[in-house]
Amino acid sequence: MDIGLVLQTDPPADTLVERMVAAERQGFTHGWTFDSVVLWQEPFVIYSRILERTRRLRVGPMVTNPSTRSWEVTASLFATLNDMFGNRTVCGIGRGDSAMRVAGRKPATLARLGAAMAAIKDLAEGREADVEGTAMHLPWVREGQLPVWMGAYGPKALDLVGRRADGFILQLADPYLTEWMVRAVRAAAVSEGRDPDEVRICVAAPAYVTDGSRQAGDHAREQCRWFGGMVGNHVADLVERYGDSSDAVPQELTDYIRARQGYDYSHHGRVDNPDTEFVPDSIVDRFCLIGTPEEHVAKLERLRAAGADQFAVYAMHDDVDGVIESYGRDVIPSVSGGGPV
Repeated sequence: MDIGLVLQTDPPADTLVERMVAAERQGFTHGWTFDSVVLWQEPFVIYSRILERTRRLRVGPMVTNPSTRSWEVTASLFATLNDMFGNRTVCGIGRGDSAMRVAGRKPATLARLGAAMAAIKDLAEGREADVEGTAMHLPWVREGQLPVWMGAYGPKALDLVGRRADGFILQLADPYLTEWMVRAVRAAAVSEGRDPDEVRICVAAPAYVTDGSRQAGDHAREQCRWFGGMVGNHVADLVERYGDSSDAVPQELTDYIRARQGYDYSHHGRVDNPDTEFVPDSIVDRFCLIGTPEEHVAKLERLRAAGADQFAVYAMHDDVDGVIESYGRDVIPSVSGGGPV
């Protein structure tokens, strides 16, 4: 199993770059960042610094969207980085939650997302693409490669992943829900005539390593509770669309948001998010990885059995450097055979 690291592009950018360099030394294979340029700094500028300082790490957004930048601009950003540093970028993309809503706009439709994924991939790999009705190509691209991985939760989005994406990004680390959603993605791939095993599966969630004590566990939950609020925001969209008793959305996802009151994007992805009081400890434990290194390894093995090819560590808490070091020393060697170099 690959292990990735997900960070927010908070200033100073040098700190993020150093952490990604350290992550590569510890055996991490992927370096991801959020992409909401109102809330955080522009990630593509920072990717060039990360790629310059590393040799194997693959980088990309978790996730970009079809609306913040025009499709040819997004494709050119990826293609330029690949031309400079080798094909080491991954396009994680979704409808656009925080990036659009914090700017007062609605997330993209799935139809627009599907068209954008095809255009961005074709352009970045040197092929002609239809960009909202206009034929375009980037004539300077040579031997470009850009995997496009899509973030999804709902049935129609999962279907689009299986039919069109190179990978699936699932932002929660619950083995049961992972298995349920991977099954839906693979079924869609088969219906499209694709090999379902070619769709890579990335599970992303906060990870906090503790000494196993109750006190440490309680602290870790408080540091990771924001994630339940973020996931709850996506689930609320599903409930609005499908209802909270629909077979299209697992009850395990919908039950916990009944007490949800709203969501303030100014605290998106932050430990101090006030809109997380409705998130119980049980959901934090299900959706995140909290505990000793041995407990992390055990849950990662369950996620692997559910179909995950990569686990991406959301390191948005008070022990970012500690989790990078602990994973390199105690976790990565057990799940991937890698480790510090």
